[in-house]
Parts: sequence; C-alpha cells; structure tokens
Amino acid sequence: MNSTEKRSLLARISPTQWVAIALTIVAVVFVAENRAKVSIEFLLITIRSPMWLILLTMFAVGWVTGILTMRKRQRSPRPAR
Repeated sequence: MNSTEKRSLLARISPTQWVAIALTIVAVVFVAENRAKVSIEFLLITIRSPMWLILLTMFAVGWVTGILTMRKRQRSPRPAR
C-alpha cells in the first residue's frame, strides 16, 4: 500500500472496536424493548422502575462486588542478580 493512500474508515476500525459497537447496539435494543415498569420488592421496600434500570443496577452491584472481592495477582519474585 502506498503511504499516500488512505485507508477507509471501516478498514481503520479494529476487531475490538467492532465488538464494542455490536455490544452497544445490543444494549440500546435491550433498553428500547424493556421500558415497561416493573415492581421489585426488597425487604419492606417496593420499587417501581423500568426493567432495564433495575437490571443495570444489579449488573453494577455485581461488578463492584467482583472488583472488591478480586484477589490481586502476586508477582513471582525476581531472581537476585
């Protein structure tokens, strides 16, 4: 390829970026299809909210829990010189 030739926009998008674009589209469709309000009971509290918001909140709670309980990798000691 000649250095003066420009690659098209689609050719410059990496496979990781394609996956991110696809997941974003799936998320937008999911939110659009789950706008109905549902009631959730937790202990003595009843919450009425769109299903997507409740699921997003629970995802965030799980993500934070995973981060807080994740064990840090231990580096193997470097050999002495």
